[in-house]
Amino acid sequence: MNKKYLPSALILYLNYFIHGIGCSILGQAVIKESLAAAWGVEAMAITAISAALGLGRLIALPFAGPLSDKLGRRISTAIGSASYAIYLIGLALAFGAGTNGGYMIAYVCAIIGGIANSFLDTGIYPAVAEIIYKAPGVATMGIKFFIAIAQMLLPFVLGVAVTTTDSGLNSYNPLFIGCGIIYLALFVLVLLFPLPDSDQKAGGKKEGLIEGLKHTHFSFESIAMILIGFTCTGTFQLWLNCAQNFAKENVGWADPSIMQSWYSAGTLIALVVTALLTRKIKDVRFILIYPVVCLLTLIAVLMGQNQTLMIAGAFLIGWAGAGGLLQIVTSVCNMLFPKIKGTVTALVMIASSLCNYTILSAASKMTPSQVMTMNIVLTAIGVALGLFVNVRYKKMTELVNE
Repeated sequence: MNKKYLPSALILYLNYFIHGIGCSILGQAVIKESLAAAWGVEAMAITAISAALGLGRLIALPFAGPLSDKLGRRISTAIGSASYAIYLIGLALAFGAGTNGGYMIAYVCAIIGGIANSFLDTGIYPAVAEIIYKAPGVATMGIKFFIAIAQMLLPFVLGVAVTTTDSGLNSYNPLFIGCGIIYLALFVLVLLFPLPDSDQKAGGKKEGLIEGLKHTHFSFESIAMILIGFTCTGTFQLWLNCAQNFAKENVGWADPSIMQSWYSAGTLIALVVTALLTRKIKDVRFILIYPVVCLLTLIAVLMGQNQTLMIAGAFLIGWAGAGGLLQIVTSVCNMLFPKIKGTVTALVMIASSLCNYTILSAASKMTPSQVMTMNIVLTAIGVALGLFVNVRYKKMTELVNE
């Protein structure tokens, strides 16, 4: 790695550190209650704002990647940073608008936040892999680390960031505005510091998603892998956005925000342990093992309903649900479908974003218990799909090697 890119790498990782806060704040029970009180809606209705992040990703995914390849990682990352600033500062403005359109302002800002996420992904993932070119896997794992660390610290930040308005409402606007300002600073730094941008300079015309779809024959196995991108996303997104509400309403836990730290701790540990285990155990086995762990955890939480189980559940879902399972799915896709790996990987990510939008939109109209039940059903489907892929794995690898 060229040392001149070290500051650039730190700037790119800091984008994801703040993203770790931005993608989690709307799942915090205390923030949901604060926003719900300001907008005159139920707390679970805030989950629909989180769903809008997935809608934004769906809008941007088809063209964010090609734009990154054509115009460069700097432009893509800069668009992501600026858009994320709009999302976060927009949440503060939406809170101030109250019942005079605040909810709709937040929804639109969340769509912009989802668009920002897509541009950050398509700019930063390849950029850090280009900077740390001798260990691209470690480079991309670093992104997940920065996200998880931010999510672990978030509950402690909430206590400092809260203020009280003249009308007596709790406000987290200092957190929204502060993170937005940091993103504006990162936007400027991204434009100033050097990036290698080697990919878009490489020769040859890249086939786009639509062209790839036209020439792709989908097997049952490839469809199953795409669907796992949907189910595994649902498992951790429903937990991340709704489990604290379950803890408050069903367990009677007044402030369950510490669950976020346990969730993030599970994710951090999983990143290290899973990376070590994949040296001994085939990646595809985790597509079955981890959903089974999640399924058993969700059933235990729904049946047990106590604080100890909620903490254990947060840790285990953070580990088995959010600790790299989606990344393992895309890795297995690349290995099993080398001729269409770009297309299948793109479709897995689109399925993930579609899940984020549809499942969270549905959850916003449910009670916490109903959401937990839906998560169990969705995760059970993921277990069935993982079993099918594992049963067919030997045959699929034989076809790849022919």
